[in-house]
Amino acid sequence: MNVLLAGGAGYIGSHTAVTLIEAGHNVVIVDNYDNSCEEAVRRVEELTHSTIKHYEADVKDHDALDRIFKENDIDCVIHFAGLKAVGESVEKPVAYYRNNVDTTLTLLETMKENNVKNIVFSSSATVYGAENASPLNETMKKGTCTNPYGWTKWMMEQILEDAAKADDELSVVILRYFNPIGAHPSGRIGEDPQGIPNNLMPYVSQTAVGKRDHLTIFGDDYDTPDGTCLRDYIHVMDLAEGHVKAVEYALTRKGTDIINLGTGTPYSVLDIVHAFEKANDLTLKYEIGPRRAGDLAVCYSNADKAAEILGWTAKRNLEDMCRDSWNWQKNNPNGYKK
Repeated sequence: MNVLLAGGAGYIGSHTAVTLIEAGHNVVIVDNYDNSCEEAVRRVEELTHSTIKHYEADVKDHDALDRIFKENDIDCVIHFAGLKAVGESVEKPVAYYRNNVDTTLTLLETMKENNVKNIVFSSSATVYGAENASPLNETMKKGTCTNPYGWTKWMMEQILEDAAKADDELSVVILRYFNPIGAHPSGRIGEDPQGIPNNLMPYVSQTAVGKRDHLTIFGDDYDTPDGTCLRDYIHVMDLAEGHVKAVEYALTRKGTDIINLGTGTPYSVLDIVHAFEKANDLTLKYEIGPRRAGDLAVCYSNADKAAEILGWTAKRNLEDMCRDSWNWQKNNPNGYKK
């Protein structure tokens, strides 16, 4: 199968590329490298002993995308393309709406023009909002998002669902991620955030490697066992394997399916800190700060549907996540930069 990865040079896209190739599929990557880099693609080629067709192009650019579709016999698209920093989305809402919604519209238009009928979308648990209580399942109504990034995911889901209702040949699989962490066990590819990390694990590992003086934990007075927020952390390689299952599933059905990808097990921020210290035999410097606006006390998945529909469950544990995160960071202290 030929799979187009829109935004395929990013953190989740690069790991999914490895897993798809190892499963016997061909990948084509299109990325403008706004928050990724071509070195990630080169390392995917290194890991898979293959040559990947990849294009530097903006997924919002209809003419460029159309040319890519016409040069490749695409069976399925995975839509990773999007800006993803919560804080930045609050500062630059128009840029987020323009980029994330436009990439979706352009992909759907170009797919229709080239008779491609299968798409897997990289969504987020943020669309459940604060109204729904964990464990979160796919039958719950979408909630109220707390930032523009979350609203773009909410809107992109709606666009895809409406497109599938209007075209009974279209297959849409929406994957709602929880909290991806970890890296490929080789340490050759991993998460490489630009600037100050927005997510916990890169901040933890950058603190461990000395790029950050200390880790700030935002709030220790939540109604949780240790007072810090509870989240559903999932190894990025498990997440990548979920995408392979989703692509294969998309070709067997029509309409829209929404599927959580998580472990169903919540861990607190302090759980992550202490697990990272234990797995890697080191000590982290951290301090408690005030709560961060918009953070929920508890957010974790019910992952039963993924097991039932895709035959997928997360296999890697918290120790694996912490060990692989550190293996990537210590071998690449500046990320993909030399």
